[in-house]
Amino acid sequence: MPLALLALAIGAFGIGTTEFVATGLLPQVAAGFHLSIPTAGFLVTGYALGVVVGAPLLTALGTRIPRKRMLMLLMGLFVLGNALSSAAPSFGLLLAGRVLASLAHGAFFGIGSVVAAELVEPRRRAGAIALMFTGLTVANVVGVPLGTLVGQQYGWRVTFAAVAGIGLVGLAGVAALVPELPRPTGGGSLRRELAAFRDVQVTLAMAMTVLGFGGVFAAITYLMPMMTGPAGFPGSAVGWLLALFGVGMVAGNLVGGRFADRALMPMLHVSLGALALTLALFTFTAHSQLGAAITIPLLGAFGFATVPPLQKRVLDQTADAPTLASAVNIGAFNLGNALAAWLGGLVISAGLGYTAPSWVGALMTGSALLLAVLSGALERRSAPRPGTTGTARTPEPAVTGAAR
Repeated sequence: MPLALLALAIGAFGIGTTEFVATGLLPQVAAGFHLSIPTAGFLVTGYALGVVVGAPLLTALGTRIPRKRMLMLLMGLFVLGNALSSAAPSFGLLLAGRVLASLAHGAFFGIGSVVAAELVEPRRRAGAIALMFTGLTVANVVGVPLGTLVGQQYGWRVTFAAVAGIGLVGLAGVAALVPELPRPTGGGSLRRELAAFRDVQVTLAMAMTVLGFGGVFAAITYLMPMMTGPAGFPGSAVGWLLALFGVGMVAGNLVGGRFADRALMPMLHVSLGALALTLALFTFTAHSQLGAAITIPLLGAFGFATVPPLQKRVLDQTADAPTLASAVNIGAFNLGNALAAWLGGLVISAGLGYTAPSWVGALMTGSALLLAVLSGALERRSAPRPGTTGTARTPEPAVTGAAR
């Protein structure tokens, strides 16, 4: 694999760390600014909303900027946001720094997915996308626990300063290792990028993203009360349970990328089906410490096994203008996470217990599986029959040798 993928993975590692590390630093931030924990929680909410807004906005603004240069600008924005967070004299400026950093999140992964796919031959493109996302998954195993520990020992400002440093390394890596790729044939324009969203297959792919991976967060968002309640774990054990989830994410991401290159839709069917089943089983295994310890890494594995095929599905269906759709699909992941967390909170508030969100997740992921089956059926129906000269488009991987 090209070394440029390492630079993209380093950037992804920094972004993944800053996204999730704030959760572990909320008590320190709240104490430092004399706030309640729920108020400090706006650091998490603000970041998520920034991803959803920033993904299409910054990608649209950068449609005529060469992709390498745009990736560098995004990493610069990420560094600036974390530096502001580290030095913020007030909670308002800290929140502004978080939102500023989050604006780069979706566009970086969206454009980075296109670049990663273009760096390798067509049969290895899902694997290349998975390698970039490995930085995000490793962040949950290494970056987030270490960042939380540093914040607890030396203060949360040091953590954000360290993340800004990681961003600088990622920026230097992109500058040195990512090649200048030629513009796509026919040029690029915002109108061309927006036209891709008229394709029903693109809509179905993004709906699969919202419902499929979002199902994981219905359960994981409420892991702390679930494990300290029905499972009977002490609060100190949740850290290593999350580490198990992260290990599963790393493995699932790599396996999903490998097999999506061989058979994308079958990989989606298997991973979504296995994830829905695992979420349903978690409703029962969450009452057992051993059962929970086995199920949690499976949730991470099957959940992230869906990510490379879902992202590549969007790239395949928008082959002539993939950049904006790829970035919007990253926002769709975060939209699904927010929707799942909200629905999970509703069933808990309704008195159905802390394990009920797992059923919500199973239903969401099961719905994504049905959409995947529908998408495949529509694709087969539109394909030309043997002996005819149909005009249906055969999905191609992301634009070969294309960069804006």
